[in-house]
Amino acid sequence: MSIVNPADSLERQNEKLIKITESLMRRVEYGTAQSGAAYAQFERAALLEKRVRERTLELERTLDLLHESNAQLGRANRETEAARRNLADAIETVSEGFALFDPEDNLVMFNSRFCRDFRDMAQALRPGLPFEDYVDQISQSADLVLPEGDGPEAWLNKRIRRHKDRHVMFNVQLSHDRWLQVSEHRTGDGGTVVLQTDVTDIIRLERQEHRRLRDKQARMIRATLDHLNQGVCIFDENAQLVGWNQKLGALLSLPARRLHIGASFSGILSQFDAGIEFTRGIDRDGFRAWAQDDGPRQPISFEVRRGDAMTLHIFGRAMPDRGFVISCTDVTAEREAAQKLYEMNEILEQRVMERTLELEDALSAAERANASKSRFVAAASHDLLQPLSAAKLFISSLADRSAERPGDVKVLTKAESALNSAEQIIDALLNISKLESDGLSFDIRPVALSEILRPLRDEMEMVAAAKGLDLRIVDCSLSVETDPAYLRRVVQNLLANAVRYTETGRVLVGVRRRGMSARIEVWDTGPGIAEEDQGTIFEEFKRLDTKASRNDGLGLGLAIVERACARLGHPLGLWSEPGKGSCFMVNVPVAGRAEPMSTTRNRPMRPHGLAQSGLIVLLVENEPQLRRAITILVESWGVNVIEAEDAESALQLLDDLEIRPDALMLDQQLGQGLPGTGLYEVITARMGALPCSIISADRSPGLRDDCERMGLDLLLKPLDRHKLGQFLREAAGTI
Repeated sequence: MSIVNPADSLERQNEKLIKITESLMRRVEYGTAQSGAAYAQFERAALLEKRVRERTLELERTLDLLHESNAQLGRANRETEAARRNLADAIETVSEGFALFDPEDNLVMFNSRFCRDFRDMAQALRPGLPFEDYVDQISQSADLVLPEGDGPEAWLNKRIRRHKDRHVMFNVQLSHDRWLQVSEHRTGDGGTVVLQTDVTDIIRLERQEHRRLRDKQARMIRATLDHLNQGVCIFDENAQLVGWNQKLGALLSLPARRLHIGASFSGILSQFDAGIEFTRGIDRDGFRAWAQDDGPRQPISFEVRRGDAMTLHIFGRAMPDRGFVISCTDVTAEREAAQKLYEMNEILEQRVMERTLELEDALSAAERANASKSRFVAAASHDLLQPLSAAKLFISSLADRSAERPGDVKVLTKAESALNSAEQIIDALLNISKLESDGLSFDIRPVALSEILRPLRDEMEMVAAAKGLDLRIVDCSLSVETDPAYLRRVVQNLLANAVRYTETGRVLVGVRRRGMSARIEVWDTGPGIAEEDQGTIFEEFKRLDTKASRNDGLGLGLAIVERACARLGHPLGLWSEPGKGSCFMVNVPVAGRAEPMSTTRNRPMRPHGLAQSGLIVLLVENEPQLRRAITILVESWGVNVIEAEDAESALQLLDDLEIRPDALMLDQQLGQGLPGTGLYEVITARMGALPCSIISADRSPGLRDDCERMGLDLLLKPLDRHKLGQFLREAAGTI
């Protein structure tokens, strides 16, 4: 129980406490008995006074804080009210209609200009108005002019959909030809600020400017149309005339009263007199159907003829507004020029045809002449090789008999050397003739370069050593795609030339790998070739008369090299510098695994070893001199020879003698009868397989393939006595 009523005010409580304290103090001072109880009461009174004083101080501090908070709250309220008034004054001063919606799309505040143009909205605007209600009121306002085709509900739905966009701006048409631009902006807390700007003056100015520009463009279009060299007319979507120029009436011969604004296309088309004829493209009905078509129009182009002297080109094209433009151009001069050009072209084509026929005749004559030349060269070579072969065999027979007379042997050796030179010339001419013929075919296959270079080393080492030259051929493991026989001839000719024209120094043959090709290089330290002569050395019978070379070259080796490389597709190159030497280069494509070249058996032949063999040989040769020369040479080796001129006499001779020869030597070209290979088949059919050698000047791959297929030896004219002796030695070994 408290001695002070808590309901009293602080002043009243303090007053009671002071009285209590004074009473207690008097009692202590004037009491007659100082007992312990009185002192205890005094202590409690003192303690109570202390507590009252502390509580009083706390209450005073609390009151001070309360008074300060009330003061701050009052100031904040005054500042907020001032800010609200300032914001209201600020938005009121804005020349545009302003409204603020909170994040829940409820109207917070707006100025007096907001929706001022919508007079029936004055009562509806109030704080807390939902945005959708505001838009609904606008859509039903009598002051809103809705777009064509839209009702209030449709406009309301479009407006609500646009409100969902972050940035919104559009124009609204009002009654009395007024316009508002409405824009929406999002605030940081998700609210919306709506601004309404009166753009009536801007819209009206734009209209005036648009009309001014349209009038200016119309004047410019009119001036442009009048200055065109074409007739032009413009029709609207209803096919009514809206523009034209004076050139149109002049070209189409239309009276001026027929060309006026609003004239129909059909009416103008009907004014075309009978003198206007539709000549190319479409006819009159098709032109009318195109102009009256409701669907999309494709561009049209056609020509009409007016009278006999004027041709007009008509072109029509649709416009975006479904109108169309038609242009009319006078193309009389162009058509006359085209007609003249056509006539001239006909004349030129006739002349070209005549010249072409003449050229074809000349080309045919040249081809026949070339073929005749090739046949002549081949025939002449064959005919020349026949007596050369006989002469060589006769000389060989005399050389065997005159071995003990050195003077005669020397003369015979020179004669044989002269015949060998003639044989080389004929062989070169025959090779050139083959390379120039169209029917030449190559045996292209993979071949190892080592199989080409090693035999050439064996052939040329002695020749180079005789001249004191250092010949070096570097081994190569590459394989290339080529015809091995022709590539060997190419490298052989280049190497022979290098040795022939080099007096001192060295000759080097090597191969460089360049990607997927191998470059065969033949280097020499000869006299070199001047730059102006490097293009002529590949001509037939062309030999440079240099002081560095005193050799009588034939002048056909490089011609064969150039033609063979060209036909094989192997690029041929040359580097040379006078006084230093030359390098000939042939590029050949690299191949995979090489096919082995056919090897020739080079066993030494000793003709005198045939004397005890008793060999009987049937010789069939239609050339008497060559047949006699072969017989004399072979019989000098102790071989018995049965001679015949052709296949028929050979078969008759074998029937009469009733003898089976040990070997056959058959000329391939035996006149009108069977060839050598055919005669061989007949004889072997009667007597069984026999060693046989076909003798021929034909170096074609066809004959070579036939001989390989039939297992026959092929001896080319002029005959080589060593190969002939080798064949006979092998035939003797089979009996």
